[in-house]
Amino acid sequence: MRSLKVIDLFCGAGGSSWGARKAGAQIIAGFDKWDIAKQVYTDNFPEARFYGDDIGELDPELVHAELGDVDLIIASPECTNHSPAKGGGLRCEISKRTAFQVTRFAAVFLPRWILIENVVSMRRWGSYFEFLRQLAELGYKIKEQILDASLFRTPQKRRRLFIFCDREADPPDILSNPRWHLRSAKSVIRRNAGYQLRPLRSPGRAMPTLIRADKAIAKLGPTADFLIVYYGSDKGGGWQSLDRPLRTVTTLDRFAFVRCNNHVHEMRMLQVPELKRAMGMPNKFRIDHGTRREKIKLIGNAVCPLVMESAVRTLTKNNSKAAPIKRVAARAEVVAL
Repeated sequence: MRSLKVIDLFCGAGGSSWGARKAGAQIIAGFDKWDIAKQVYTDNFPEARFYGDDIGELDPELVHAELGDVDLIIASPECTNHSPAKGGGLRCEISKRTAFQVTRFAAVFLPRWILIENVVSMRRWGSYFEFLRQLAELGYKIKEQILDASLFRTPQKRRRLFIFCDREADPPDILSNPRWHLRSAKSVIRRNAGYQLRPLRSPGRAMPTLIRADKAIAKLGPTADFLIVYYGSDKGGGWQSLDRPLRTVTTLDRFAFVRCNNHVHEMRMLQVPELKRAMGMPNKFRIDHGTRREKIKLIGNAVCPLVMESAVRTLTKNNSKAAPIKRVAARAEVVAL
């Protein structure tokens, strides 16, 4: 199998690139306008070129002249304004339309494969089918799949939309391995790392926090360890046991670990190394820059590397038979932002 050349649009910290590299790809370049993302990405992918400008201001023709042909574009366009996690706030259509940067770059690079990741609710976007139509007019056969990270050896329940595009063949289905056992939230917790815990029932503790904890204690018993949703809310009662995958990691410092110590319940927030574990990021994946809040935002915005690794392997499994890339004039009318 020849080495795949890949560029990563909206790369963030580089979860997608890490997964693609584990699948045997050569990462040529990453694109993201966040300075912290640039620092983290270049730490983990020193071999790749990084473009830190607003992608809408880049000329794909000039970028192609600098990088040459690639085999695969991976992309995670802005998702916040698609996500239900944004709540009932106003949605920014300009932000949503960053997805059309994928078709703008694809029309110039014309790689054999494109792999796009986003929140499932992207499918409810008013321009979603126009986005797929433009990919189809560039010659891509398309398959949409919703993948849950917990079915790919990742200790987190995280459902995401993946759009598989292939110019030469129908994209295959990607299936999780039924022999893999679900990894639980317990595998994320670093009990002996020296993190400081404070009494759950401290002065000033918010009443909703105590209510969530009491629900868990009533269900699991007074000596069980568990997690609570410290910020925000969810449909699961605001707590979960440690024997199943962690709920979706977001860009906020969301989860607290609670334990019983000598009949006193103590708690602390999950820490950055634990959230990395929940994403399936290995210890050697470096996030050395930024504040704690910025690091958690990088993690929550990332793609789980193990899911991307499986997705890239599946999409490009016929790579050894792939014909050389032929750049032809694209006939699709690409939407300009």
